[in-house]
Amino acid sequence: MPKPLPLRELSSVFSSADAIESGIPKRQLYVWRDQGLIEPLGRGLFLQAGTRGDPDLIELAARAPGATLCLASARARHGLGDEIPGTVHLALDRTRRPPRTSAPVTWHRFDDGTFDIDRTEFDVLSGLPLGLYGAARTVIDSFRLRHLEGQAIAIEALRRWLTGRGNHPQALLTMTKHFPTTTKSIRTALEHLL
Repeated sequence: MPKPLPLRELSSVFSSADAIESGIPKRQLYVWRDQGLIEPLGRGLFLQAGTRGDPDLIELAARAPGATLCLASARARHGLGDEIPGTVHLALDRTRRPPRTSAPVTWHRFDDGTFDIDRTEFDVLSGLPLGLYGAARTVIDSFRLRHLEGQAIAIEALRRWLTGRGNHPQALLTMTKHFPTTTKSIRTALEHLL
């Protein structure tokens, strides 16, 4: 039987399966937890104590690779509104099933053909990425899904986006070609705001 790895040799976020595979007995996880050396992020997922970062985002990035911050969460990141979302809004492509999480999350399923448009990634921890839709895509999604959140939120996101440096209405309208149901409503809103 291989000698168990010490805690410092595990990654900052790890599953109980990772620990067991490394030769660490399951009961050792409980000892480390009780000593405050690790924190549970949810069932079978742990974070080493002292690791900096948002525990909810860390859990979501670990459980749903490829997930992307969208709608209210993306608007908050880009300063496109004043709302503070009560849950993390994440998009998955339609072919994926949302995982169970302890973090408060609202799942959205986006079309595979447009899922990667204006999508980037950032590290919630070193080597643990989470997707984020750009500001222009966030405005478009706010209009596209305004039946969920309201027209006023979409218009406010657009108004704030327009004040951003280097943001041009034509670039936004060009992107709406991928989301044709939004073109007319965004064009009308632009006419009123400009």
